[in-house]
Amino acid sequence: MVAGDAQAADHQIQMLDKGEKGVMVFQPDFVRAAPGDTVTFVPTDKGHNAESIWGMIPDGAKTFKGKAGEQITVMLDKEGVYGVKCAPHYGMGMVALIVVGKPVNLAHASTVRRAGKAKKVFENLLAQVGAGN
Repeated sequence: MVAGDAQAADHQIQMLDKGEKGVMVFQPDFVRAAPGDTVTFVPTDKGHNAESIWGMIPDGAKTFKGKAGEQITVMLDKEGVYGVKCAPHYGMGMVALIVVGKPVNLAHASTVRRAGKAKKVFENLLAQVGAGN
């Protein structure tokens, strides 16, 4: 390994009406990234947005909120877990979890109240953090 050769990666997440895990989904809905990587949310289907969830981002990380139907790219520079939702379809379970480096805020993020189907989806996503997926 040569020092200085490391480059930040861009992880692409599609915002879909229908995907591998059902309707109104981010695909993939679980991403592991390194500090400095970016995540691009691609509005494959219209009417979706991507925004951070209050209490489910690391201390000092910047919140983000994309507009419906528009692509948004977010740079993740703080280690921890980032909860993401599509505001119009949050209750239908349209959420994602991004783990950047070490999940330093996992305990706190796990306590954030979630609504509707998002509650069960997040239970599954948060369980993947400890499983090392």
